[in-house]
Amino acid sequence: MKVYKTRSGIVLESANKFYPVPTNDWDVFVNQDNLYDVLQQLTTSATASDEYQNWTKTELLAPIGRQEVWASGVTYLRSRDARMEESKKSGGDNFYDRVYDAERPELFFKSTPERVVGPGENVRIRADSTWNVPEPELTLFTTSSGKIVGYTCGNDMSSRSIEGENPLYLPQAKSYDGSASLGPCLFVPKTPISPETQIRLEIIRDEQAVFTNNIAISQMKRQHTELVSFLYRECSFSYGCFLMTGTGIVPPDDFTLRSGDEVSITIDGIGTLANVVG
Repeated sequence: MKVYKTRSGIVLESANKFYPVPTNDWDVFVNQDNLYDVLQQLTTSATASDEYQNWTKTELLAPIGRQEVWASGVTYLRSRDARMEESKKSGGDNFYDRVYDAERPELFFKSTPERVVGPGENVRIRADSTWNVPEPELTLFTTSSGKIVGYTCGNDMSSRSIEGENPLYLPQAKSYDGSASLGPCLFVPKTPISPETQIRLEIIRDEQAVFTNNIAISQMKRQHTELVSFLYRECSFSYGCFLMTGTGIVPPDDFTLRSGDEVSITIDGIGTLANVVG
């Protein structure tokens, strides 16, 4: 099942039918450990209508309220290799090799909700960066108790030139206005998402595809529950939290985003998150 946040209200999609959710409090509604059961009950108590489907096409917002967005790094081999390559000149390349094999994962704060953009909105690249890429990531939604109840598509916009200059510049490379995108919905399955789920990235420039690639989430080195357990060790989240799980798709080193590029991230079962670089 899918839950959409729109300007006119919250909408549930189940079996190609669309239902209104009888609350406007996104934070309280999604922060339920039994969210799937709650949604299942709604399909029997609410009345489906195409009107609500139209909301998901014209009034869609990022599926976030007051939640923080955190991110995981170096969870795929391709990401490790890319980070090592970009950091060779600074002497920081061995950091990424070590964290890939370490017991403790790399976790970092990505974004406040105010800096997150939704489907169709503009993501940004930093004016002081010369090498910028999108990072398509399966993003977990966890409740305040630390239970994974949903998933969405995430775009962890990144400045490779700034991070490559010095690993300590990671917050500047990762966290700025318009550096994170989430959507199009919160996917709430009965069981954990399949390891064979594919993530696909397409970048369009001047109506031509300049980069496409895909990867299965089974290529992740770490388990989703492992990442969540480290995040919740010394942090609490009153309304739950979004956790980006890292990327296994990295454009070649001679590629950088430009203003006007169209970035589409598609994840099986969830849908497509599309943004333009502003």
